[in-house]
Amino acid sequence: MKSEFTNNDRQPVVAESDHSSALFQPLNLRGLTLPNRIVVSPMCQYSASDGCATDWHLLHFGSMMTSGAGLFIIEATAVDPRGRITPECLGLWNDDNEEALRNVLSRVRKYSQVPVGIQLSHAGRKAASHRPFVGKGPLKSDQGAWPVIGPSAIPFADGWQMPHAMSRADMDEVVNVFAQAAKRADRLGVDLIELHAAHGYLLSAFLSPLANQRSDEYGGSLEYRMRFPLEVFSAVRAVWPEHKPLGVRANGTDWHPQGLQTEDAVIFATELRKLGCDFVDMSTGGNAYTKVPIGPGYQVPFAEAVRQGSGLTTVAVGLIQSPRQAENIVASGQADLVAVGRALLNNPHWPWQAAEELGCSVEVPWQYFRAATKAGVPPPYVR
Repeated sequence: MKSEFTNNDRQPVVAESDHSSALFQPLNLRGLTLPNRIVVSPMCQYSASDGCATDWHLLHFGSMMTSGAGLFIIEATAVDPRGRITPECLGLWNDDNEEALRNVLSRVRKYSQVPVGIQLSHAGRKAASHRPFVGKGPLKSDQGAWPVIGPSAIPFADGWQMPHAMSRADMDEVVNVFAQAAKRADRLGVDLIELHAAHGYLLSAFLSPLANQRSDEYGGSLEYRMRFPLEVFSAVRAVWPEHKPLGVRANGTDWHPQGLQTEDAVIFATELRKLGCDFVDMSTGGNAYTKVPIGPGYQVPFAEAVRQGSGLTTVAVGLIQSPRQAENIVASGQADLVAVGRALLNNPHWPWQAAEELGCSVEVPWQYFRAATKAGVPPPYVR
């Protein structure tokens, strides 16, 4: 079923260069132009019903898509029911999921021209968990838990399910559901895909020696551990339109001496680039419980290292809170884009504030224009 909103149906985003700020420079990714370098980071809302978007997603998408950011990425979206982090996670594995997401996007699209991405994900051995603020850790069998899969029969931590070590047939099935979800995303008119290979979820677990202790051609050396994630990427790239960007969220480190290291992340990004990857969104951790030195911009050095080592466009993320901090990250060449999450939840008009502080302008919905700062400009369709 064709979406009523596609790239050809929408008015193009007008990206005007403002040479006074690196953060408000446009960026081209294949056939997509982002009007600025601010990305709404994919943030799980744990509010879906059987994988289907709900009215909460209408509220959330509307808030984030009228924020003035240059790109909105939909939360981690499971490609298979087994791949949900929690029972309440968003999904894109069947027609009902697709139609529910189409409904939300079509309604918000009437009021926002911002490019939309989606993060496709499979939670692997960390699936079947409680959603935040309701419980903690894995679900029990009497709480609706389902069997989980992973590269090896190694649970994430004590008390977590023992995952089924994936066979070649299991891997083929996962490759297929990622590709099918990508086709659905294209039918929805989504502009960009980010594959989730961070935080200890399935693709991340294959990359990490903490989770992947296979003795076949998919385990052991980094070359072998990368093989399955690269297969998934290639399958999605093959069905995703040539003019649309495809990227990966990856770990820059596992924060563990026996885990994935930054030099591994650089090699992985370099191999992704050879296969047609357009960007990497650099995160960290999630393959083991370990101490993480969390602080403003704590993951930015990994984005910088991968950008320099692979030449790929990179997204920096990790408690980026102030406009000046974001500006410095882009202006100094540490990353090409900054993904903002919690700061945008706290202040959905954070890009307006950033534009004002940096002497730039950003589009503001005409309904809010009376309250906009001097940085606000009305959208193209009311000029």
